[in-house]
Amino acid sequence: MRATFRFYAELNDFLPRTRQRVDFTYSIEGHETVKHLIESMGVPHTEVDLILVNGNSVGFDYQVRDGDQVSVYPVFESMDIQAVSQVRPEPLREPRFVLDNHLGKLATYLRLLGFDVAYRNDFDDLELAEISSSDRRILLTRDRGLLKRGQVTRGYCVRAKNPQQQVREVLQRFDLVGLAHPFSRCARCNGLLKPVSKDEVVDRLEPKTKLYFEEFRQCEACEQVYWKGSHFERMEGFIEQVLMERNHSQS
Repeated sequence: MRATFRFYAELNDFLPRTRQRVDFTYSIEGHETVKHLIESMGVPHTEVDLILVNGNSVGFDYQVRDGDQVSVYPVFESMDIQAVSQVRPEPLREPRFVLDNHLGKLATYLRLLGFDVAYRNDFDDLELAEISSSDRRILLTRDRGLLKRGQVTRGYCVRAKNPQQQVREVLQRFDLVGLAHPFSRCARCNGLLKPVSKDEVVDRLEPKTKLYFEEFRQCEACEQVYWKGSHFERMEGFIEQVLMERNHSQS
């Protein structure tokens, strides 16, 4: 038995060149779900937002039949298809993330932008999947296999290798610009930052910091102290540039 498949837009990133942006036939044994077949071709189910079979929207549990015409679509950035799609999970009101071990710098950038990011450099795949499921967090990874785990319903395969490009990519994919609150979270532990007086933290400051700076924030969780030094200024410049780029591209 055979069915015809076609994948659209960035889903083609996961396919061999001969199957990109064209209809192609695929052998099926019967009683196979469309989710299983899509992932057997290399596309993680978390990347899929809409599946049409013979023009009708279906869920991941649909069993593909001989002669079916299957069209598979990624996330629609400018169109709300919640009422049509049968595969999209309920949207998160406040997007939260968990990142795999290889995305440490991306985790830092997202925290600096104010997003809730769970990250440790020793999470194993099972822990990542469980955290994503139990805490309702979006799993960010470059490991396609990790996104194919059944527990994971919200996830994204980060394409870029450069951390700064990764930030831009994630902001675009999840339309996060309007939700950013820069420098409201601790880059080290993800805790929330609160303003503190200089007197409260003066015994933890280096001599030059005491001399030149008056405004401070402290993490409510790990008590790390932050001030507007040269590192802050560099990060502030980068974040302003990223947010400006996204705003210009949306106007």
